[in-house]
Amino acid sequence: MELNPVLQKAYTADNLSAHEAQLRAQFIAWGPAVFQATRVMWKWGILEMLRQSDEGLTREEIAERSGRSGYAVKCLLEASLCIGTVKVDLETGRYRLGKTGWFLLIDQATQVDMDFNHDVNYEGWFRLEESLAEGRPEGLRHFGDWPTVYEGLSRLPEQVKRSWLGFDHFYSDHSFDEALDIVFGARRPRVLFDVGGNTGRWALRCVEHDPEVRVTILDLPQQIEMMREQVAGKPGAERIEGYGMNLLDRDSRFPAGQKADAVWMSQFLDCFSMEQIVDILRKTCEAMTPDSRLYIMETLWDRQKYEPAAMALTMTSLYFAAIANGNSKMYHTEDLCACIQKAGMEVERICDGLGHGHSLLVCRLV
Repeated sequence: MELNPVLQKAYTADNLSAHEAQLRAQFIAWGPAVFQATRVMWKWGILEMLRQSDEGLTREEIAERSGRSGYAVKCLLEASLCIGTVKVDLETGRYRLGKTGWFLLIDQATQVDMDFNHDVNYEGWFRLEESLAEGRPEGLRHFGDWPTVYEGLSRLPEQVKRSWLGFDHFYSDHSFDEALDIVFGARRPRVLFDVGGNTGRWALRCVEHDPEVRVTILDLPQQIEMMREQVAGKPGAERIEGYGMNLLDRDSRFPAGQKADAVWMSQFLDCFSMEQIVDILRKTCEAMTPDSRLYIMETLWDRQKYEPAAMALTMTSLYFAAIANGNSKMYHTEDLCACIQKAGMEVERICDGLGHGHSLLVCRLV
């Protein structure tokens, strides 16, 4: 196994002191309470109050400004001291924001992750053990009776859907500018297939970027309908088409008689098992020519420069296990490259560092 040097240093040696290890063990044991107490402090605006206060605030001042009971505020503040999001001045009894609390407020990725975990994952992770044992997303039950979250995405409760899309879009959108320059650099594709195009955000960026490209989005029929609603009336929408298909159906094929200059898959293959990825990529090969290129944009956990990013990605694999489909994950580079090779393609180059830790794999037929 290969890892980014920063991750290699963190994951191959146990450098924690006994005290640090014991504290981390307690964080794990009380993880649900740690998460919810912090989320409430954030949602009720208490962390922001402390951020805005130069001298800090007493417990009574926080209760008055937040409109919450003294009991609730006392419970939250004492828990937050142990969590590390707030600090206290013992002489004045004034609380101030800690460094961890500061990052919770200013790091947009953390805020997106908190909404995603509370609205989409929290209840479902109660069934993580069943999901891993059975290879099915048992945690999806409380939302609906669907085999995967994707069939039910358009029917999720509105807040859940907002948090799901917010998570999905946040991590992809910040990579689009750099990816467009790579995809439309020297090659300038005229026909582009956007596989798993979701709500059409990438397709809209493509038709805006190049006035001649035509984009066909391939996705589940219900996703295609949601995409059409999202792109309707937008500039270039007349050059975006939808093609409804279930890529897991072994008999399904890409649009007949069409060859793509470029095939785009963004945060898509992580939604499938390795066996399914190979099947999808073999279908992709049928729609390509020797001059075509497949562009796979993924957040590969082993290529991350920082531990927080790698942690977020490996934890996201547990969302896939319990909620999304029960059999996919955020992949290591070696796993994804093995699938590409088995399908009959090779990786021409890998472009790292796009947006929030994305890598773009440029592939061609062997």
